[in-house]
Amino acid sequence: MRLWSLHPRYLDVKGLTALWREGLLAQKVLRGKTRGYRRHPQLERFRAQRDPVKALGAFLSEVHREAFRRGYDFDRKKILRYATRRNFRIPVTRGQVRFEWRHLLSKLKKRDLPRYEAYRRIRPSAHPIFRAHSGGIESWEKTVNRSR
Repeated sequence: MRLWSLHPRYLDVKGLTALWREGLLAQKVLRGKTRGYRRHPQLERFRAQRDPVKALGAFLSEVHREAFRRGYDFDRKKILRYATRRNFRIPVTRGQVRFEWRHLLSKLKKRDLPRYEAYRRIRPSAHPIFRAHSGGIESWEKTVNRSR
């Protein structure tokens, strides 16, 4: 499961579709409706919110907005607790955003070279519900080297 801290506009069609599916799965997990992924570390930041399902709804709403902008037909009714990004300001470290950016670029280089070329020199922004602050890679990220 990858719930990107990056703005959804950077994802290719495969990445955006996967993010939607994984976000819907995370919604089930947070509601206790599935046995798998219950301890997935990427859910920590949503669980830390006063209303985790609503926080994830705000996250999914932005994913849906990007899909709609591109003309994709994601079913908005699958978002169980709708909230706007203004309701949530979830912190994320700049180190995490940089880590995810490198990870995404490596994926794009393999499966969407024009998108890779267009994005490889830009400085990415975080998903609208996240507020970047100084720091390294988040403690919940699965990686060997956290000093990046």
